[in-house]
Amino acid sequence: MLKVDFHTHTADDPADRIPYTTHALIERAAAHGYDALAITLHDAQLDLSPFERTARACNVVLLPGIERTIAGRHVLLINFSRAAESVCSFDDLARLKACEQGLVIAPHPYFPIGTALRDLAEPHAHLFDAVEVNAMFTRAIDFNERARAFAAAHGLPLVGNGDIHRLEQLDTTYALVDAARNAADICAAVIAGRVRVEAQPLTITKAARIMTDLVVTSVVPRRNSRRSSDTPALSRS
Repeated sequence: MLKVDFHTHTADDPADRIPYTTHALIERAAAHGYDALAITLHDAQLDLSPFERTARACNVVLLPGIERTIAGRHVLLINFSRAAESVCSFDDLARLKACEQGLVIAPHPYFPIGTALRDLAEPHAHLFDAVEVNAMFTRAIDFNERARAFAAAHGLPLVGNGDIHRLEQLDTTYALVDAARNAADICAAVIAGRVRVEAQPLTITKAARIMTDLVVTSVVPRRNSRRSSDTPALSRS
């Protein structure tokens, strides 16, 4: 079984302020025993070639990905070509799936955020291959329950994702996938249902700390900085 997260962000993200590089994410994930990661920036599919050396050294498979905004809502598109960046409607998504093989995940579909699928999940259920169990939950508050019900109603597998914006979010919720160590087989295994969710609730204190950090940094203007591909960690050794 491969330990995988299909929903991560890094300093290369054009929308969110992320305090660590893509290299740092790969290295930290490897330290936690991850076998594969999808880098899913907001509305931009990252060129993974500058990070392949780090990934090989860490024995981590990188999956192309994007958290695409479709009709104002977020959808994870994994292991598609750069054509995924041009998907603007659910009709576009249907056309992409007809032309390419990849994995479409419904992320945090019923969370109380404006970009969650919510009422658009049911009408487009046929376009999704899996449904996310998001790591941001506690024993008392869990917005994943409706996601679990949605997946069960439509016969869709669940995948555990960290929706990583801070490195401390790694290793509480993730997917275990019965697949060979390559992107295509990992995606195919999820679609076939050969996946299991591992999910550990956050403490109230940890959840509050992460959310406060995310909210505070979201209102601070972004400053120009070098992209993470400019500073490969392993090249300094």
